[in-house]
Amino acid sequence: MEPADSPGFLLWRVTLHWQRVMAASLRPLGLTHVQFVLLASLWWLTQVAGEAPTQRGLADHAGTDPMMTSQVLRALEVKSLVTRAADPVDSRARRLGVTSSGAALAKEAIAIVEAADAEFFARAGSSPALLETLRRLAG
Repeated sequence: MEPADSPGFLLWRVTLHWQRVMAASLRPLGLTHVQFVLLASLWWLTQVAGEAPTQRGLADHAGTDPMMTSQVLRALEVKSLVTRAADPVDSRARRLGVTSSGAALAKEAIAIVEAADAEFFARAGSSPALLETLRRLAG
């Protein structure tokens, strides 16, 4: 079997290429890809879904490791993009929020990432079928 006949190897190559595109797209905004994912997810959860998630809830939503999520959120808090406050019900939990500058950056970054995604996936003939396949693979 040739490497080009291995779905896992091809997915690895596609993932690396896509990650490089994302990193280059986000670099001018001063965000890493994981910072973007967590900031955009937190913005969506708080501003669109109307939730006040905990760090654990955000990690679950984004599919990220809870310890890494905590570290990235601290970095975003230092940049004054997010807020973390003690949960009034569970002293071990942190409730999250997005600052006004965080919301503005999230919206700008989402637009940039969506444009980069559209260009990247256009070669695959972006379609509902592609999205459904990706949803199934994402679990």
